[in-house]
Amino acid sequence: MRNVLFVCTANSARSVLGEGLLRHLASDRYQSFSAGSTPRGTVNPDALECLARHGISTEGFRSKSWDEFSGPDTPTMDLIVTVCDNAAGEACPIWPGHPLVAHWGIADPASEKEDDAERAADFDLAHERMKRRIEAFLALPDSVFDAPDAKAQLSAIGNLND
Repeated sequence: MRNVLFVCTANSARSVLGEGLLRHLASDRYQSFSAGSTPRGTVNPDALECLARHGISTEGFRSKSWDEFSGPDTPTMDLIVTVCDNAAGEACPIWPGHPLVAHWGIADPASEKEDDAERAADFDLAHERMKRRIEAFLALPDSVFDAPDAKAQLSAIGNLND
């Protein structure tokens, strides 16, 4: 069982989608987590509604700091995936175990749009893009973690055409 942490600045939307999708698609192979550099404190309700629309459990999600995953008594991560450009450019903590780090940028679906259907469509698009990236990740053999070009292979997933 390998551990994957999805990181976004607020840990309220994209990183939550990543955590939920990986858990849904491969909980037999991966434990998934999410966190933020400056967590909002609450998960965006549109993110939870999006997961539910796609048949993914919304249990247990909360917006939390990446500090929860950088201490000695935390699960050792095998892969850290930044999903927003802000988080990718921030100085990350020194992660125990020195995991691989990749960036899979997804446009922010959270907006101030008043129209529920427009917000839902933005979240569904982010979900679709994240799912495509996670499926590409799951298609890689487990040996990718030990490959000399592991970082390049994992980072290339973030360049998939949307």
